[in-house]
Amino acid sequence: MDAPRRDALMAKVQEIGLPVVEDNPYGDLWFDEPPAAPLSSRWADGCVYLGSFSKVLAPGLRLGYLVAPKTLYPKLLQAKQAADLHTPSFNQRVVHEVIRDGFLLEHVPTIRAKYKSQRDAMRMALERHMPHGCHWNVPVGGMFFWIALPDGVDALALLPHAVDNGMAYVPGSAF
Repeated sequence: MDAPRRDALMAKVQEIGLPVVEDNPYGDLWFDEPPAAPLSSRWADGCVYLGSFSKVLAPGLRLGYLVAPKTLYPKLLQAKQAADLHTPSFNQRVVHEVIRDGFLLEHVPTIRAKYKSQRDAMRMALERHMPHGCHWNVPVGGMFFWIALPDGVDALALLPHAVDNGMAYVPGSAF
């Protein structure tokens, strides 16, 4: 979403007092141009911003973060403790060391370049191998292509055949 649309959206939600939860685990994984500033940067008192270290460091860390208005912290802490009591200390310490020493600032551009290369390879493979009638976006960041299959093609029924051939995907019905 471009900056003017983000501005208009946030003006409207502020006008009606609608809180916003911005889930942005792939926000640092842009390819050619940085995205517009997050929605939460336009109304910090009405937004909760969610991010993840898993996408830029190591999937096994399973460590996320949030930025929220200070008044929400007690309730968010209570909800977190009710959900899982505690995030593993080792994971938190690893991420702390990575952030503290500046490694993350140098590492993220490397990860972006790797994902961009993978995106370009996937685009070429789709262009070469997908049948007529398929359509897809070319992502400007993140990890995923969204592919529309021709009418009458059942993505769920094709999944076992794809897996047998070393390919996996999530059918749209899961969303």
